[in-house]
This record gives sequence, C-alpha cells and structure tokens, in this order.
Amino acid sequence: MLVPIPALNDNYIWLYGREKSAQIVIDMPDISPFLAFLAENPTKITALLLTHNHSDHVAGVPEFKRLFPDVPVFGPTECADFGATQIVDEGEIKLGDYCIQVIPTGGHTANHVSYVVDGHLFCGDTLFSAGCGRVFTGDYAQMFASVQRLNQLADDTIVCPAHEYTSSNLAFAESVLVEKSAVQNQQVLVQKLRAQNKASLPTTLGLERQINPFLQAKTLEEFTALRKAKDAF
Repeated sequence: MLVPIPALNDNYIWLYGREKSAQIVIDMPDISPFLAFLAENPTKITALLLTHNHSDHVAGVPEFKRLFPDVPVFGPTECADFGATQIVDEGEIKLGDYCIQVIPTGGHTANHVSYVVDGHLFCGDTLFSAGCGRVFTGDYAQMFASVQRLNQLADDTIVCPAHEYTSSNLAFAESVLVEKSAVQNQQVLVQKLRAQNKASLPTTLGLERQINPFLQAKTLEEFTALRKAKDAF
C-alpha cells in the first residue's frame, strides 16, 4: 500500500506498507485527514516517521501520540521537541520486517532527514517533483550535497515528496532547461491528474533526472543560482 493522504493546502501524509503488514506513516501535519482515511481503510500503524520540524509536518503529532500511544515516532534531532520519541539522524531503523534507511538531507532545515524503505524514498521537503525545497537555513552547500546524495539512488526509486508543487515546479523547469520535451509531456499529464483532483505523485528518480533542474545541476554555483531563481519565479 502506498497512499498520499491530502492535508492542509498542499501537503501529503504518506502511508506505506507491504500487503497484510502494519503500515508506516510519514509526517503528520494534521490528524483529521489521517483519521478520516483510517475510518474507511482500517489498518495497523507500526511507526510514524518525521522528516523535519516545520509545523506543516509535525502539528498533528501530539494528537497522534494521544490516539496511538504505543506507536513509536521517529525523527531527526530537530524533532525532539516536536514529538519524536526515537531520534534518528542517519543509519538504519529496524522495524519488524522493515529495514528503513535514514539519509541526512539537511538544507531546507538543518537536520532534515529522508527515509528509504523497499525502494520508496520519502524525502519531505528536500526533493519535489521537478524541484527542491527552499533553503531556509541559508546553507546551499548542505542542500546541494543532500540533493546529490538522493541522486545516487536507483532510477526505479519511487519518490514520495511531501507537497503538491509539481505543476509550478514544471513551469520553472521549462523556463531553465534546454531539453524541454520531457517537462512539457509531464505537465500535460499532471494537468490531467490535477483536473481530476488526483495527486501528481509519486514520481520516479529516473523521470526526475529528466525534468528536475536541481538534479541536473553539476556544481554548487549552478545549484545555488537555480534555487535563488526559483525563489523569485
């Protein structure tokens, strides 16, 4: 099971799990849509994973912990004051039959992390389809290194970002990439999906390498210039 549960204006709460297994939840901006989904699709929850400490990712954690007191909440150091009960900045999480890789992906926030499980990348606000997160820390070198780290994963990695930003990101990508055909084709598909109120996500890393200018950036200077241009786009 892989489900993006819409929350707030453009967030997604991701729910992932193998068939007949307990499910993993990634980020909790708002408990209400999550509970509504569970009411119609009852399932056991084995863990909540937090990517970073921004309120649109952790605001629902206190209520989650009240309702699911036995479910561990994993997150980076910066989430210690926002409900994380197990601090993980890198390495692996052994969770029943799941082995979850924790990848440091700071830059959007200082201690942001991403998670890989069964070929699925849950990257919070580090990587978006056709884009990347704003560098609120001001540390572009850290963000560039984080994006490059994710760029080492396999083409068939299923990428699950935390926001529905694809259409606007594609518009920026079309304005800066020399080869535009893949971007234009993806924009047609995304427009159809969004017109039907369907998520444009997940994506794959192979596709992202064709449409995401930040994955194509070869140097820190190029990456920084792109990120600043996107900020003003």
